[in-house]
Amino acid sequence: MKTLSQSWFVEGYIDFELKKYTLLAYLQEVNAYFNQNKLYPQLADLVFHYNNIKAFQEDKQHLQQLFPKQLTQINIDRLQIVYEEMMQDDELMQEMESIVHFALDKLKYSIDEGAELYDIVEESLQINPVGLIPLNTSEGYMLITNGDVKDINIYGYRISLFEKKEESYQALKTVHLLNMQKKVYTTYEGIKHELIKLFKELPNPAVFYVETPLTYPLDETLLPVAKRSLIRYIRKAAA
Repeated sequence: MKTLSQSWFVEGYIDFELKKYTLLAYLQEVNAYFNQNKLYPQLADLVFHYNNIKAFQEDKQHLQQLFPKQLTQINIDRLQIVYEEMMQDDELMQEMESIVHFALDKLKYSIDEGAELYDIVEESLQINPVGLIPLNTSEGYMLITNGDVKDINIYGYRISLFEKKEESYQALKTVHLLNMQKKVYTTYEGIKHELIKLFKELPNPAVFYVETPLTYPLDETLLPVAKRSLIRYIRKAAA
């Protein structure tokens, strides 16, 4: 798949037509993945590029309210923009404005398409606990049933906290443990008992199953959406 570098819109020759076709070629491939119901990492990549260009635009506007400047260096990792003083915008900066406005519009449109697919997948999910929910739900097991796929994917999960810009967030990390084939007599309670026997470190685990009647690409779509849905389910249950 075509990828965009973090600073693609300011790299090399600053020309609107050149940057336009660079972006459109990238978005064409992203949309092809969406048409295959594959969301990640494409959707996250789109959001990154949109936020990156938006930050560039807002920082530029803020600094130019103080004094006009011209872009000379970008440190994308820290999103720092360094400008040289000048009296007014030149043709290069006007070209940059055209690129930025075009890119934001196109990226937003593709993000909306990806978000619509995300919502469809999320609405198809059914999440429920297996047995009683223990007091500690920060780690346990997630069982995923994916439409017509014969195997049930079993993951160990752990919820961790991390801080970003003075705010705390929860992240759910998973490790694939094993698959179990769906059979007439297979039950989620039976799978839970098997997991307790296999993994002694969690004698009373939190176990949740995620089902969808539709079939989605597991790694690119179902698993990432299921992880985000499960962490919201757990937060709501704990409230």
